[in-house]
Amino acid sequence: MSLDFAMLGQLTQIFGPSGSEEPVGEFIANQLRPYCDELTTDTLGNLIVCRHGTGKKIMVAAHMDEIGLMITHLDKEGFLRFTTLGGVRIPNLVGQRVKFSNGRVGTIGVEKLEKPSDFKLDKLYLDIGVSSREEAELFVNIGDTAVFCGDFVESGSRIISKALDDRIGCFVAMEALKRTKSTHELVFVFTVQEEIGTRGARTAAYALEPDLAIAVDVTMTGDTPKAHPMSVKLGGGVGIKVLDHSMVTSPQIKRWMAAVATELNIPFQWEVLEYGGTDSGAIHISRGGVPSGVLSIPTRYVHSPAEMLDKRDVEAAVELLVALLERPEF
Repeated sequence: MSLDFAMLGQLTQIFGPSGSEEPVGEFIANQLRPYCDELTTDTLGNLIVCRHGTGKKIMVAAHMDEIGLMITHLDKEGFLRFTTLGGVRIPNLVGQRVKFSNGRVGTIGVEKLEKPSDFKLDKLYLDIGVSSREEAELFVNIGDTAVFCGDFVESGSRIISKALDDRIGCFVAMEALKRTKSTHELVFVFTVQEEIGTRGARTAAYALEPDLAIAVDVTMTGDTPKAHPMSVKLGGGVGIKVLDHSMVTSPQIKRWMAAVATELNIPFQWEVLEYGGTDSGAIHISRGGVPSGVLSIPTRYVHSPAEMLDKRDVEAAVELLVALLERPEF
């Protein structure tokens, strides 16, 4: 299977923290307009891409937002204080670079600490290279958001980049829509604000009332030195979710996904994630309930500026999603 990973590179580098996903949505819309019947944006900002058909209404969800920071205070010397947007790991922040939507870049620093236990978010600051509050206000205001800098790099079968969570899910969904010959009613929802509470997915599922939903997102791995034991590894195939903090996948859905993968010799691995969640967590309890599953892309260093995945797992994910859309006989 030949996938356009250069497009994934473009996707990952677009500015799109939670609440500011519009540039990501515009890029995806421009790519998918020739492949759909209808393309709309709802009240929260979800991009909803429809291809009409008969039979089941199938919702595919992938979130556009990435983790980031929001500015809360500017001091008189021009240093910025911030809060986090999504699951940002505080200990990993010192020395990281972040970028604002206007292109301004800053470096995260830390105050002198009396003892290691003092290391907390309120001890960190952002230096954007200015000397006063007045100068800082030329570039940044309270409430502005920033994302981590992390170039897209291909290294053999591996890809390293910021925002693979969850631009890779968006990429898999986009490629599947281009390829599938499904005759069902397909609704691809590129959701907003997943990182801060699966908000876009919740409202979209309520409005759409799908018969079936499939989310595409990243998952952790257990294949690095002394990692928490987890039977997911890079290059092992697409993950079929069994459980995470937000959902227990029904046996019916798991069996269906695994049966299709087995029939088509698509490599897959069972995924049990002991924390975290995906858009399916909100979708499956919408209204009276929606049968839901998740295709997971094994990813190392999730929620860092250098997330890593394997192209072979991405190819397996696209192939399986295409097949599931064409035979939703769960």
